[in-house]
Amino acid sequence: MEHEHVGDKAFECEECGKAFSTRTNLRVHLRTHTGGKPFKCSICNQKFRAGSHLQMHIRTHTGEKPFECTFCYKKFAQRDTLKTHLRLHTGEKRFKCTFCDKIFVTSGGLKSHVVVHTGEKPHECKVCKTKFARKRQLKIHERCHTGEKPFECSICDKKFRVGSHLRVHVRTHTGEKPFECTFCYKKFARGDTLKTHLRLHTGEKPFECSLCGKKFGTSVKLRLHLRTHTGEKPFECAECNKTFSRSTALRSHIRIHTGEKPYQCKVCSKAFAQSANLQSHSRTHTGEKPYACTLCEKKFSGSQHLQRHHRTHTGEKPFECTVCGKKFGSGVSLRLHLRTHTGEKPFECPVCSKKFTQSSNFYTHQRTHPLEKPYKCIECRKKFASSGSLSLHLRTHTEEQPYKCAECGKTFADPSNMMAHLRRHSLLWLLAVDCGAL
Repeated sequence: MEHEHVGDKAFECEECGKAFSTRTNLRVHLRTHTGGKPFKCSICNQKFRAGSHLQMHIRTHTGEKPFECTFCYKKFAQRDTLKTHLRLHTGEKRFKCTFCDKIFVTSGGLKSHVVVHTGEKPHECKVCKTKFARKRQLKIHERCHTGEKPFECSICDKKFRVGSHLRVHVRTHTGEKPFECTFCYKKFARGDTLKTHLRLHTGEKPFECSLCGKKFGTSVKLRLHLRTHTGEKPFECAECNKTFSRSTALRSHIRIHTGEKPYQCKVCSKAFAQSANLQSHSRTHTGEKPYACTLCEKKFSGSQHLQRHHRTHTGEKPFECTVCGKKFGSGVSLRLHLRTHTGEKPFECPVCSKKFTQSSNFYTHQRTHPLEKPYKCIECRKKFASSGSLSLHLRTHTEEQPYKCAECGKTFADPSNMMAHLRRHSLLWLLAVDCGAL
């Protein structure tokens, strides 16, 4: 390869006047004008202007990371990426904004920031005319139109438009979670997920509703909230045509029709239609109550339980009926109330077709019919209507007691017995307070 040096940046581009110290660098630069890309990847056929760019690209396929940080031993595919990473350890911030004096670790970070002041978006998509502040953003966007996905997972062959999406995806295979919360030490696979999580600790809510002023920790929650004002419900059930403002609410609703309960407890085998319900249930085994009220220090196993409890202190009733104006402390109470106006009875008995407004009334009614008992105990041949009931019964044979009281360590076979026991602790504590013992 030719590396002829003639003075300091003696080779000038006739097209734009930019100067280079070597003839080779000038030749590579000229390809930005001609569009020439003579170096082709033998794996995915992507083309490059310079051989060095091809070499760096090949590492996205091979996974090679030859550059290692001397502080934390993290490895990188590119020397420049390591150089930028080292500034996280040294604290060096070389790039200063001339508008607001904010300093950045990388020139790219500064360039992205400057457009906040200038509003400049010089790169326009030829297909849909959307404008972008950076050429790289335009290049990634163009793949939405072309369908190009040059980044392929070597484990499952799934393809991605952006390299960063592939890196995040690979962590679903490796289980790597490099982003750790400094408050509770919970780890995350993505930096933006950690950023959102941190707001649970700081209380920061940067997204404000322009209609009612209510604030939210994420833009997604704000968008969902706006539908309470607009009444928009874009997700429709194909079975009963009921509409929902959230796709997750539709998925949960569909399980009423299918009876699907994909989330099963590993301790007692009880199954749930929603993962959140399984998480809350799992805490009946562990006794964990991570959500504490800041006003009375009462603890709860679920964040929603804490939110509802908090309203008993504040008196807040944020859920208002659009028909009669009555307000409620929870969304569930409002939904039940709305059925008094609409006459909706979504819970139908499969035996006699009688309908109910509330699921609790529906389940109570079901007990009036003789139930099929398909679950048989292999020890004593007794039959049960549900797998959960069978699991509880089996413990009378195995003497297993998986539910442990977090207060005194006593164990139980049945979660309801443990809950009753826990209430006894609460009662004893209240009696002690009344008697002045605490």
